[in-house]
Amino acid sequence: MVIEREKAPLEDLMAAMDVVDTLRHQQSITERELDGEGRRERMLARLRKLYAAQGIEVPDRVLEEGIDALEQERFKYQPVKPSWRTKVAHVWVGRSRWGKPVGFLTVIACLFYAYYFFSEVLPERNLRASLPDKVNSVFSGIVAVAKNSEVIDQAKASSAKAYRAIDQKNYAEAEMAVANMQAVKTQLGLEYRIRIISKPNQNSGVWRNPPNNPGGKNYYLIVEAVDNDNRALELTIVNQENNKVARKKSWGLRVNEETFYKVASDKSDDGIIQANIVGNKEVGYLKPVYNIPTSGATITEW
Repeated sequence: MVIEREKAPLEDLMAAMDVVDTLRHQQSITERELDGEGRRERMLARLRKLYAAQGIEVPDRVLEEGIDALEQERFKYQPVKPSWRTKVAHVWVGRSRWGKPVGFLTVIACLFYAYYFFSEVLPERNLRASLPDKVNSVFSGIVAVAKNSEVIDQAKASSAKAYRAIDQKNYAEAEMAVANMQAVKTQLGLEYRIRIISKPNQNSGVWRNPPNNPGGKNYYLIVEAVDNDNRALELTIVNQENNKVARKKSWGLRVNEETFYKVASDKSDDGIIQANIVGNKEVGYLKPVYNIPTSGATITEW
Protein backbone atom coordinates (compact mmCIF):
# COMPACT_ATOMS: atom_id res chain seq x y z
CA MET A 1 0.00 0.00 0.00
CA VAL A 2 1.33 3.41 -0.99
CA ILE A 3 1.00 6.06 1.66
CA GLU A 4 0.79 9.65 0.32
CA ARG A 5 2.99 11.99 2.33
CA GLU A 6 1.43 15.15 3.66
CA LYS A 7 2.87 18.23 2.00
CA ALA A 8 5.14 20.26 4.20
CA PRO A 9 4.17 23.87 5.01
CA LEU A 10 7.20 25.05 3.03
CA GLU A 11 5.82 23.40 -0.08
CA ASP A 12 2.51 25.19 0.44
CA LEU A 13 4.35 28.48 0.85
CA MET A 14 6.30 27.93 -2.35
CA ALA A 15 3.11 27.04 -4.17
CA ALA A 16 1.41 30.20 -2.88
CA MET A 17 4.35 32.26 -4.09
CA ASP A 18 4.02 30.66 -7.50
CA VAL A 19 0.35 31.56 -7.57
CA VAL A 20 1.18 35.20 -6.78
CA ASP A 21 3.83 35.18 -9.48
CA THR A 22 1.31 33.76 -11.96
CA LEU A 23 -1.22 36.45 -11.05
CA ARG A 24 1.36 39.19 -11.51
CA HIS A 25 2.26 37.87 -14.94
CA GLN A 26 -1.44 37.79 -15.76
CA GLN A 27 -1.92 41.40 -14.66
CA SER A 28 -4.91 42.05 -16.93
CA ILE A 29 -6.75 39.01 -15.51
CA THR A 30 -5.99 40.11 -12.00
CA GLU A 31 -7.33 43.60 -12.54
CA ARG A 32 -10.45 42.24 -14.16
CA GLU A 33 -11.24 39.28 -11.89
CA LEU A 34 -10.47 41.03 -8.60
CA ASP A 35 -12.97 43.77 -9.33
CA GLY A 36 -16.65 43.41 -8.55
CA GLU A 37 -18.86 40.72 -7.02
CA GLY A 38 -17.76 37.09 -7.09
CA ARG A 39 -14.19 38.10 -7.94
CA ARG A 40 -12.54 35.44 -5.78
CA GLU A 41 -14.63 32.65 -7.29
CA ARG A 42 -13.86 33.87 -10.79
CA MET A 43 -10.19 34.14 -9.97
CA LEU A 44 -10.14 30.64 -8.47
CA ALA A 45 -11.76 29.25 -11.56
CA ARG A 46 -9.33 31.08 -13.80
CA LEU A 47 -6.35 29.83 -11.80
CA ARG A 48 -7.59 26.23 -11.80
CA LYS A 49 -7.86 26.40 -15.56
CA LEU A 50 -4.36 27.96 -15.96
CA TYR A 51 -2.68 25.31 -13.80
CA ALA A 52 -4.73 22.48 -15.31
CA ALA A 53 -3.59 23.58 -18.77
CA GLN A 54 -0.01 23.13 -17.50
CA GLY A 55 -0.80 19.74 -15.97
CA ILE A 56 -0.31 20.99 -12.46
CA GLU A 57 -2.74 20.17 -9.69
CA VAL A 58 -2.93 22.90 -7.07
CA PRO A 59 -5.37 22.66 -4.12
CA ASP A 60 -7.93 25.45 -3.77
CA ARG A 61 -6.60 26.41 -0.33
CA VAL A 62 -3.24 27.14 -1.87
CA LEU A 63 -4.84 29.18 -4.63
CA GLU A 64 -6.80 31.14 -2.02
CA GLU A 65 -3.64 31.74 -0.01
CA GLY A 66 -1.99 33.07 -3.15
CA ILE A 67 -4.91 35.45 -3.80
CA ASP A 68 -4.78 36.64 -0.18
CA ALA A 69 -1.04 37.18 -0.42
CA LEU A 70 -1.46 39.23 -3.59
CA GLU A 71 -4.14 41.42 -1.99
CA GLN A 72 -2.02 41.88 1.14
CA GLU A 73 1.23 42.32 -0.88
CA ARG A 74 2.94 39.79 1.34
CA PHE A 75 5.34 38.68 -1.36
CA LYS A 76 5.88 42.12 -2.84
CA TYR A 77 9.44 43.33 -2.78
CA GLN A 78 9.92 46.24 -0.39
CA PRO A 79 13.09 48.22 -1.11
CA VAL A 80 15.39 48.68 1.85
CA LYS A 81 15.29 52.21 3.21
CA PRO A 82 18.42 54.23 2.39
CA SER A 83 21.03 54.23 5.17
CA TRP A 84 24.80 54.17 5.58
CA ARG A 85 24.64 50.37 5.51
CA THR A 86 22.91 50.33 2.13
CA LYS A 87 25.41 52.86 0.78
CA VAL A 88 28.30 50.68 1.90
CA ALA A 89 26.60 47.66 0.30
CA HIS A 90 26.16 49.51 -3.02
CA VAL A 91 29.80 50.59 -2.97
CA TRP A 92 30.92 47.03 -2.28
CA VAL A 93 28.74 45.58 -5.04
CA GLY A 94 30.17 48.11 -7.49
CA ARG A 95 33.78 47.34 -6.55
CA SER A 96 34.47 45.87 -9.99
CA ARG A 97 34.20 49.41 -11.41
CA TRP A 98 36.26 51.32 -8.87
CA GLY A 99 38.44 48.55 -7.42
CA LYS A 100 41.27 48.60 -9.98
CA PRO A 101 41.82 52.39 -10.19
CA VAL A 102 41.52 52.79 -6.42
CA GLY A 103 43.86 49.86 -5.91
CA PHE A 104 46.36 51.38 -8.34
CA LEU A 105 46.21 54.76 -6.60
CA THR A 106 46.58 53.05 -3.23
CA VAL A 107 49.73 51.26 -4.40
CA ILE A 108 51.18 54.55 -5.73
CA ALA A 109 50.33 56.31 -2.46
CA CYS A 110 51.96 53.51 -0.46
CA LEU A 111 55.13 53.75 -2.56
CA PHE A 112 55.31 57.51 -2.08
CA TYR A 113 54.74 57.14 1.65
CA ALA A 114 57.37 54.41 1.89
CA TYR A 115 59.87 56.66 0.10
CA TYR A 116 58.99 59.58 2.38
CA PHE A 117 59.17 57.39 5.49
CA PHE A 118 62.57 55.86 4.73
CA SER A 119 64.13 59.03 3.31
CA GLU A 120 62.70 61.63 5.71
CA VAL A 121 60.84 60.26 8.74
CA LEU A 122 63.15 57.40 9.71
CA PRO A 123 66.42 59.36 9.42
CA GLU A 124 64.84 62.22 11.39
CA ARG A 125 63.75 59.81 14.12
CA ASN A 126 67.20 58.26 14.26
CA LEU A 127 68.78 61.70 14.40
CA ARG A 128 66.56 62.77 17.28
CA ALA A 129 67.17 59.51 19.13
CA SER A 130 70.92 60.00 18.78
CA LEU A 131 70.96 63.67 19.83
CA PRO A 132 71.74 63.06 23.55
CA ASP A 133 74.67 60.80 22.64
CA LYS A 134 75.88 63.35 20.09
CA VAL A 135 75.74 66.19 22.65
CA ASN A 136 77.75 64.12 25.12
CA SER A 137 80.27 63.06 22.45
CA VAL A 138 80.93 66.58 21.18
CA PHE A 139 81.16 68.00 24.69
CA SER A 140 83.63 65.28 25.71
CA GLY A 141 85.70 66.06 22.61
CA ILE A 142 85.86 69.74 23.53
CA VAL A 143 86.87 69.01 27.13
CA ALA A 144 89.56 66.60 25.93
CA VAL A 145 91.31 69.13 23.67
CA ALA A 146 90.52 72.57 25.14
CA LYS A 147 93.33 74.33 26.98
CA ASN A 148 91.22 77.26 28.08
CA SER A 149 88.78 76.99 31.00
CA GLU A 150 86.51 79.62 29.48
CA VAL A 151 86.01 77.43 26.40
CA ILE A 152 85.04 74.49 28.62
CA ASP A 153 82.58 76.65 30.57
CA GLN A 154 81.00 77.80 27.30
CA ALA A 155 80.77 74.16 26.15
CA LYS A 156 79.01 73.23 29.41
CA ALA A 157 76.47 76.01 28.86
CA SER A 158 75.90 74.92 25.26
CA SER A 159 75.44 71.25 26.20
CA ALA A 160 72.97 72.19 28.97
CA LYS A 161 71.05 74.27 26.45
CA ALA A 162 70.97 71.33 24.03
CA TYR A 163 69.69 68.92 26.72
CA ARG A 164 66.94 71.36 27.73
CA ALA A 165 65.86 71.68 24.10
CA ILE A 166 65.73 67.88 23.76
CA ASP A 167 63.59 67.58 26.91
CA GLN A 168 61.24 70.20 25.47
CA LYS A 169 61.23 68.37 22.10
CA ASN A 170 62.68 71.47 20.46
CA TYR A 171 64.94 69.39 18.23
CA ALA A 172 65.83 72.23 15.86
CA GLU A 173 67.32 74.25 18.71
CA ALA A 174 69.12 71.17 20.03
CA GLU A 175 70.64 70.46 16.62
CA MET A 176 71.77 74.08 16.33
CA ALA A 177 73.47 73.88 19.73
CA VAL A 178 75.22 70.66 18.70
CA ALA A 179 76.32 72.25 15.41
CA ASN A 180 77.81 75.23 17.27
CA MET A 181 79.63 72.92 19.66
CA GLN A 182 80.94 70.89 16.73
CA ALA A 183 82.27 74.07 15.12
CA VAL A 184 84.08 74.91 18.36
CA LYS A 185 85.53 71.40 18.54
CA THR A 186 86.75 71.63 14.94
CA GLN A 187 88.32 75.03 15.56
CA LEU A 188 90.07 73.77 18.70
CA GLY A 189 91.64 70.95 16.71
CA LEU A 190 93.19 73.25 14.11
CA GLU A 191 96.85 74.21 14.12
CA TYR A 192 98.15 76.82 11.69
CA ARG A 193 100.25 79.92 11.16
CA ILE A 194 98.96 83.22 9.85
CA ARG A 195 101.12 84.43 6.99
CA ILE A 196 101.11 87.64 4.99
CA ILE A 197 100.49 86.88 1.34
CA SER A 198 103.56 87.84 -0.69
CA LYS A 199 103.03 86.97 -4.33
CA PRO A 200 103.77 88.77 -7.57
CA ASN A 201 101.00 91.08 -8.77
CA GLN A 202 99.03 90.55 -5.55
CA ASN A 203 98.54 93.09 -2.80
CA SER A 204 99.94 92.26 0.59
CA GLY A 205 97.95 95.06 2.19
CA VAL A 206 95.12 97.51 1.53
CA TRP A 207 93.63 100.53 3.23
CA ARG A 208 89.94 101.40 3.22
CA ASN A 209 87.68 104.25 4.23
CA PRO A 210 85.41 103.04 7.04
CA PRO A 211 81.70 102.98 6.03
CA ASN A 212 80.80 105.29 8.94
CA ASN A 213 83.86 107.52 8.60
CA PRO A 214 84.62 108.35 4.95
CA GLY A 215 87.48 110.65 5.98
CA GLY A 216 89.33 108.01 7.97
CA LYS A 217 91.52 105.12 6.95
CA ASN A 218 91.65 101.53 8.14
CA TYR A 219 94.75 99.48 7.31
CA TYR A 220 94.73 95.75 6.60
CA LEU A 221 97.35 93.11 5.81
CA ILE A 222 96.17 90.40 3.42
CA VAL A 223 96.86 87.12 5.18
CA GLU A 224 96.22 83.38 4.92
CA ALA A 225 96.32 80.39 7.27
CA VAL A 226 98.76 77.59 6.45
CA ASP A 227 99.14 74.25 8.20
CA ASN A 228 102.35 72.38 9.00
CA ASP A 229 102.44 71.07 5.43
CA ASN A 230 102.30 74.64 4.12
CA ARG A 231 98.78 74.16 2.76
CA ALA A 232 96.36 77.07 2.82
CA LEU A 233 93.29 76.44 4.97
CA GLU A 234 89.79 77.74 4.42
CA LEU A 235 88.48 79.41 7.58
CA THR A 236 85.27 81.07 8.64
CA ILE A 237 85.90 84.84 8.64
CA VAL A 238 83.64 87.67 9.79
CA ASN A 239 83.68 90.88 7.73
CA GLN A 240 83.73 93.74 10.26
CA GLU A 241 82.25 96.17 7.74
CA ASN A 242 78.94 94.31 7.28
CA ASN A 243 79.08 91.48 9.88
CA LYS A 244 78.69 88.87 7.13
CA VAL A 245 80.36 85.50 7.56
CA ALA A 246 82.20 83.72 4.74
CA ARG A 247 84.58 80.83 4.21
CA LYS A 248 87.86 82.27 2.95
CA LYS A 249 91.42 81.17 2.22
CA SER A 250 92.64 84.77 2.44
CA TRP A 251 91.33 87.82 4.27
CA GLY A 252 92.33 91.23 5.55
CA LEU A 253 93.69 91.57 9.09
CA ARG A 254 93.42 95.06 10.55
CA VAL A 255 96.67 96.65 11.79
CA ASN A 256 97.79 100.16 12.68
CA GLU A 257 99.34 102.53 10.17
CA GLU A 258 102.88 102.00 11.44
CA THR A 259 102.72 98.21 11.04
CA PHE A 260 101.13 98.56 7.62
CA TYR A 261 103.92 100.75 6.24
CA LYS A 262 106.59 98.65 7.93
CA VAL A 263 105.41 95.60 5.97
CA ALA A 264 105.14 97.72 2.80
CA SER A 265 108.78 98.80 3.26
CA ASP A 266 109.86 95.21 3.86
CA LYS A 267 108.33 94.13 0.56
CA SER A 268 109.46 97.10 -1.51
CA ASP A 269 113.20 96.39 -1.39
CA ASP A 270 113.20 92.92 -3.00
CA GLY A 271 109.52 91.99 -3.40
CA ILE A 272 109.72 89.57 -0.49
CA ILE A 273 108.35 90.03 3.02
CA GLN A 274 110.94 88.61 5.36
CA ALA A 275 108.86 88.66 8.55
CA ASN A 276 105.73 87.26 6.96
CA ILE A 277 104.44 85.16 9.92
CA VAL A 278 102.23 87.41 12.03
CA GLY A 279 100.33 84.89 14.18
CA ASN A 280 100.16 81.33 15.39
CA LYS A 281 97.14 79.13 16.25
CA GLU A 282 97.79 76.13 18.49
CA VAL A 283 95.61 73.06 19.10
CA GLY A 284 93.32 73.59 22.10
CA TYR A 285 92.76 77.30 21.54
CA LEU A 286 90.06 79.05 19.55
CA LYS A 287 92.02 82.09 18.41
CA PRO A 288 95.53 82.68 17.17
CA VAL A 289 98.12 84.68 19.07
CA TYR A 290 99.54 87.56 17.04
CA ASN A 291 103.10 88.88 17.17
CA ILE A 292 102.17 92.25 15.64
CA PRO A 293 99.85 94.99 16.91
CA THR A 294 96.32 94.14 15.70
CA SER A 295 92.74 94.43 16.87
CA GLY A 296 91.94 91.06 15.29
CA ALA A 297 89.25 92.68 13.13
CA THR A 298 88.93 91.23 9.63
CA ILE A 299 87.44 91.89 6.21
CA THR A 300 86.62 89.45 3.43
CA GLU A 301 86.32 91.90 0.52
CA TRP A 302 88.54 94.76 -0.63
